[in-house]
This record gives sequence, structure tokens and C-alpha cells, in this order.
Amino acid sequence: MGAVLGELGELARGVPSESTQQAVGYPSLFLLIYFGALVPVVPTGVIVSSASVVALHQQVAPFSLVVVFGVASGAAFLGDLTLYWLGGRGVRSRNGSRWLSRLTDRAAPERLAQAQDRLAEHGVTVLVLSRLIPGGRIPVMLACLLAGMPTRRFAHGAGPAALAWAATYQLIGLLGGALFAKPWEGVLAAVVLTLLVAATPALWRRLRRAGGEAAG
Repeated sequence: MGAVLGELGELARGVPSESTQQAVGYPSLFLLIYFGALVPVVPTGVIVSSASVVALHQQVAPFSLVVVFGVASGAAFLGDLTLYWLGGRGVRSRNGSRWLSRLTDRAAPERLAQAQDRLAEHGVTVLVLSRLIPGGRIPVMLACLLAGMPTRRFAHGAGPAALAWAATYQLIGLLGGALFAKPWEGVLAAVVLTLLVAATPALWRRLRRAGGEAAG
């Protein structure tokens, strides 16, 4: 028994820590972003930026960064498709669905009207920009549902949108990770940068609204 335990100990010490982290981290990253796309409460941008910082400090950084990008963009794409399909079932149903109700509750009437105008003018390309603007994804998705856009056509815009979104937040993570030598410092910097990026559009809208009221 002692010999067996000794051999198991040697095997455990021989497993690289990075391999263990990757085996656990990549599936967790996928699930967090996927469910974050379905329930827009999880800060998925922060998750991608933080994962990119951790990947940057690994020995096989280029490979890890590519995997993080692929996992993040793939999970975001599949999450958007799933949410769109669930919302489409509500549109086709007489009684609607809780998923359609959630989308409607999260899309302010004025933002939905703007999304419908942009969708009519630019088509599915507006999905790319909506993915990059915090809070812009749901109104555009709802506008696509109300317009009766087929899931296949929605996917043509959702794919590039997921790629652009993952690339943007990975660049934020790389910037934060490059500023500091320790991974935890880079993660903290990436989180702060991501929150600043997320808060900028809302702050800009408030300033414009305040300026309009002052002028009126």
C-alpha cells in the first residue's frame, strides 16, 4: 500500500500545474460565458479579460491566448443562438414565453426603437456593434425577433459579433496584464479597465440627456 501511495504521489507531482488549470479553467470559462449570454447578469467581459491575463502569464502564452479566444467567442456565439431560439419560440407562441418576457423587460422602449431603425438600415451588421456596446445586445436581438429574422440569418451576424467581442475584451486583458508583472495585479487592472469601458456608454447617455434638459 505504501508503495502504491508513493507512486501516486510521484504521478501527482509530475502533472504540470498549468495543465491542471487549463483542464478545469477552459470548461469553466465556456460555461460562464455561455450562461452569461443567456442571463445577462454575469460580467462576461470581465471574465474574458481576466482569463486573458492568466493565459498571458503561462509558459505557453500564445497557445493559451488562442484557446481563450476560441472558447470565449464560441461560447458567446452559442449562447446568443440559444437565447435567440428561445425568444423565437416565445414570438411564435400565443402566450409568449418567460425568455421573451426577459428580453422585453431588459430592452427600454427608446432603445428598442433605435435598434429597430438601425436594423432596418444596416441589417445583420448592426449585431457586431451591439455586441461591443454594453447593454446594446438585447435590444438588437429583440428587434431581430420582432422583425421575424430567421435564426440562420441571425447567425450570420452573431458569429462576427462574437469574434469581435472576444477580441476586444481579450485586448483589454492583455493591456492590463502587460502593465504588471504579477498575474493578480494584471487581473485587477483588467477588471478596472473592463468596468470603465462598460460604464462609458451609460455615462455618455446621461451627459447627453442632462445637456438636452439644460438646453430645454
